[in-house]
Parts: sequence; structure tokens; C-alpha cells
Amino acid sequence: MDFLHHTLRPGVCGCLGCEGRSGEETDQKYLPLTPIAKCKVVITFNQGLRGGRVVELKKIVDEAIKLCPTVQHVLVAHRTDNKVHMGDLDIPLEQEMAKEEPVCAPESMGSEDTLFLLYTSGSTGTPKGLVHTQAGYLLYAALTHRFVFDYRPGDVFGCVADIGWITGHSYVVYGPLCNGATSVLFESTPVYPDAGRYWEMVQRLKISQFYGAPTAFRLLLKFEDSWVKKYDRSSLRTLGSVGEPINHEAWEWLHRVVGDSRCTLVDTWWQTETGGICISPRPSEEGAEILPCMAMRPLFGIVPVLMDEKGNVLKGGDVSGALCLSQAWPGMARTIFGDHQRFMDAYFEAYPGYYFTGDGAYRTEDGYYQITGRMDDVINISGHRLGTAEIEDAMADHPAVPETAVIGYPHDIKGEAAFAFIVLKDDAGDADVVVKELRSVVASKIAKYAVPDQVLVVKRLPKTRSGKVMRRLLRKIVTGRAQDLGDTTTLEDPAVITEILSAYQEYKDKMGAAQ
Repeated sequence: MDFLHHTLRPGVCGCLGCEGRSGEETDQKYLPLTPIAKCKVVITFNQGLRGGRVVELKKIVDEAIKLCPTVQHVLVAHRTDNKVHMGDLDIPLEQEMAKEEPVCAPESMGSEDTLFLLYTSGSTGTPKGLVHTQAGYLLYAALTHRFVFDYRPGDVFGCVADIGWITGHSYVVYGPLCNGATSVLFESTPVYPDAGRYWEMVQRLKISQFYGAPTAFRLLLKFEDSWVKKYDRSSLRTLGSVGEPINHEAWEWLHRVVGDSRCTLVDTWWQTETGGICISPRPSEEGAEILPCMAMRPLFGIVPVLMDEKGNVLKGGDVSGALCLSQAWPGMARTIFGDHQRFMDAYFEAYPGYYFTGDGAYRTEDGYYQITGRMDDVINISGHRLGTAEIEDAMADHPAVPETAVIGYPHDIKGEAAFAFIVLKDDAGDADVVVKELRSVVASKIAKYAVPDQVLVVKRLPKTRSGKVMRRLLRKIVTGRAQDLGDTTTLEDPAVITEILSAYQEYKDKMGAAQ
């Protein structure tokens, strides 16, 4: 179901530390309610509904609070009519709310008081509980929502990201509601009950701005354009992409098919740590150019720099390096809850005096920025350092390949080699022919050394609910560590692991028989 969430007066978040994390991936065991924050109240639903499946939220919370002795009450709202176990700590939320006055004066807070904790990836350690504060975060979320998306009074803003992800916090709740917007709450998937779900919703709710993830758009590329065109999308004015660099085919499809080549398309770059959008084609001068697949322009107060491997600032255009930010901005996270030293080490140690984003970027001669991917998603093939995103982007331009994921794995001769997982469209034809064409595409667009040694066709990729591909799971499968996958609780559908393991075993058997 999707809902319209109308204007509310911004107040204070009453759930501190109750989320396990924002839907990112981590190698650690999942602690849905970390005892670090010592929270006293948990708010949950009896069950959740997503893509036709029931998610047993209350059961998850029941297990989690066994690790949290400070929890005194669990407020249980009801999304379904199904009964769930109610223990001594559990209180039906609807009954409790019925006892209260309908109007409640917001609590006055200090500008630097904690607003919420949001846990993000900790693949080399425990997840990081990032702290966002009251005034700066709210100001930045509201400002970026208004200017990046050209929000105008009366618009219906549709952000289809998981509300537990930072994008959901900033652009489903805080930014839109602070600006008095009507915000859509979306709890389903792009293809349930069918591939027209997004666009039926756009028509029914007359959505003005639509903000989603490239991985969802690439998924929809597998289906006929008729799923889009059968619905009226004339209400749309701005389209947005968030979460990872968008490939050219997905960008062109979003612009041409969904937006009828008339909507502004903003490819936005930001992070959980930044609180809001930092680089985006808009705002800009009226009518300024927008280049496909490029975040382009830093927002107000954002001063990016590119650093070389020795820590020197790269000047001018046509340069690539580590993306850093050279001055503070209102929406930035203030610390990692309970471990400020880790905050300093993670973000400010690599390049002293600068915030290190962990991403690489390219700056054009005109001063525009293009995000090239995570710096740690780099493989070294026979001495050639290569971002996996570069290989993925080259392969994703093939018309039969809507989705790809490339990982590095140990190679006796090369040191490392590339392993590509690809999803094919239903009408792709002979898979072996497509794989041969992909190898040729990578060789011509990048170099022969970049051609993946292994290419495996799979039905789908392992993704979190926020749409991120969990490449570490693919890496563990390929390197023989499938029995130690770590945390998989944020997977959209855990059954995808069994599918990939089966496909990989068949692939190995086939390769073995051919030798």
C-alpha cells in the first residue's frame, strides 16, 4: 500500500537507537536493537507487508529486546489484523494513543541535541551508529528537498526509498514535511503486483517529483515500455536517482520513457553521513545543461576536492581522485554514537583536514563532478587498478543486460581477476552470445585486461531493501566462504542466495566438464 502523508509540524524523534541500521550491509551479526543506546521504548508493528510477503516485525523485536535490558515498553501498532504474541512489555499503540489529546506541543530542543541515530555499513567492524542533530540536519534536509527537486506548494513528493534508509529519513519524512509537502509513503516493491506499480501510483496520486534508486530502474528495464506508457505521468516534473552511480541505459530510459524527455532528471550524490544531497545537477541557473549520469554541481556550502594517492589536492579539470569535502555543512553527522574516535578515524584520518567520502570522482574541464564508485571497490588486475563500477557500467550498456555486479577474486597469475554476475532480459536470446558480446564491449571500452575472467548469468542480484547490491555476499560465494555469509537480514529476499549458489554450482560443473 502507498499512503499520502500530509503536513505535520516537525517535532522530535522519539526513537533513539532503536534501529539496527539503515538497510546497509555488514559482516557482523545483526543486532536490531543495539544496547549501546540504552533506549527505553521501542515502536514496531505486529507485521509488515512488502511485495505480497508478510514480515514478522514483532517476532524480530521480541528476539532483539532479549539483548536490551533497558527497554521498558514496546509499543505495537497494527498493520494487519493478525494476532501476535503480546508480552509484559508490549502495549497496543492504537489503544494508548486513544487516551491522549490529539494536539501535543512539541518539545523544545537544543540545536545540537540528538535527533536520531542511523546505523550504516560496518563491513570491517561493528555497524556505525551515526548521530544526526536537530537544527542543522532539518535545515539541510528542507533546503535540499526544496531546491534540488524544485518543490512548489501543492506538489506531491514521491520518494520510494526504504523509510529506514537515510533517503527515507531525509526525503520521505523530514525534508518534505518541513516544507509543508504531501509525501508518499511506499511500502511495496517496483514489480508488485506488476511492473507498472510505480507508474500506476504516479497516475493515481498525481506525483510531481519521483525519487528512486538506479537498481530499481535497472530492474524495470527488463520489462516492456508499455508498463510505463499505459499510465498518465503528466503530473511528473522532476525525476531523481539516488544510492549509487546510474548507468547510461537506465538514465536514458528514465529520461526518455518515464519522463517523456521533458522532466528534469537529477542524479544525486550524498551519504548517510552527509544527511542530505551534496552534489546534484540542480539547483543551477535556469535552463543550465544536465549531463547524463553525472551529479555535476556541488550544493550551497559544499566544497569538494579531489586528492591523489599521496594526499595532494588535484587542481583543474579532467582529473580523477578521492572525493573529499573541505569544509563543514549543516547536515553532516556529528559523531558515531559512543565512539567519537572511530568517527575521526573513519572520516578524517585518511586526508587530515578533509572529510573523506570513501568515493572516487572525476572532475570535467567544466568543473562538473562524476562519481566513479567506492574507492574500496577497486581490484588490481596484473598491476592495473580498476574500479568494479567501471566494468559494470560498460556491461550495463548492452541492451540485453539491465543489471550487473562485478567483484574481484584471487587469481594465481594476475593477483586478482574480475568475476561478473549479470541479469538478462527475458528476450535476451542466447546467453553465450550475450556473454561473448559483453567481453568484447569491456575490451573495447576499457581494455583487454579489464575483461572479466568469469561471467555468470543469474536471475537476480542480492539486494538490500534500500536497493544496494550486497557484493560481499557474491565475493564470499566465489571464494568458497558461502557457509560464512555473515549478516543477511537486510536482504530483500534471502532466497536469492540459494538461487545464486545453485547457478554457481552448475557453472562450475559446466566449466569442469569442459576442461
